[in-house]
Order: sequence, then C-alpha cells, then structure tokens
Amino acid sequence: MATPSMEDYVEKIYELIQSKGYARVSDIATELNLQPSSVTKMVQKLAEAGYIHYERYRGLVLTPAGEMLGEEMKDRHAMLSEFLRTIGVPEETVQVDVEGIEHHVSPSTVRCLQDLTSFLRENEDVRLALAAHRRQRREQEAAEAEPQERADA
Repeated sequence: MATPSMEDYVEKIYELIQSKGYARVSDIATELNLQPSSVTKMVQKLAEAGYIHYERYRGLVLTPAGEMLGEEMKDRHAMLSEFLRTIGVPEETVQVDVEGIEHHVSPSTVRCLQDLTSFLRENEDVRLALAAHRRQRREQEAAEAEPQERADA
C-alpha cells in the first residue's frame, strides 16, 4: 500500500507524463521543491513497490499499478478541490486544504464526497440555498459578536 508521500510522488509523475510526455527526477524535484537526491530515493522505493519503472539517468515510466494510482490521486484531488470550492472555501485556501486532507480520507469517505459533489454540481438550487444559508450565518455571527465587542470596550 502506498504511503501519502508515495501517493504525492505518483500523482506528480502522472501529471508530468500527462503534460510533457515524460517525467525525470529533475522535473519531479523542481515541481515538488525538493532536492534531486531525495527524489531519487523515493523513486527507488516506488520502483520497488511496483509503481514505476526507473533506470538511472533516464525517464520514469508508470507501471499499470502506478498509472491507476496516479489517475486515482489526480481525480481525488480534482474532486476535493471542486467540493471545497462548491461549499464556499476561498480559492487561496482550497489547494492548501486539499493537500492537507487528500491522503487522510478513507475510500468510503471519498465515495460519499464524490456523491455529494456531483449532487451539488447537478442541483443549482441547493448550491444557491447553501450560499444563502452561509451568508445568513455570517450575518448572525457578526450581529452576535457586536454586543460582545461593545461590552469589552
């Protein structure tokens, strides 16, 4: 089973291969802001685990298992991003939060979030009702905080 760190690497390798047609240690190091020596160590672990084929000084190739994991991680990342945007998380927070939670939810939770995300995508009236509810709660919170601020002054 892949660790969260392995999942991050496989996801990045998958993205690089999709966008550039190849992935090299130097590309991964640049993308993940890591030293090439650190990337080489993880690449060797990924090869041992059966996620990639790796030859030193050459590009990396995902195995079928690596391809499946990479696609799964990319899809999970996209779904979580969409979900957080849909529920009103500010854009500058979305990617940070996705990185923080994407490896810490069970497959059954991911399926439930996928269902909820597709439901919200398909039901604009529900999204609008959620947005109105959020505005109303923020206004209520602000109104409740106001008397406390006066009392503190």
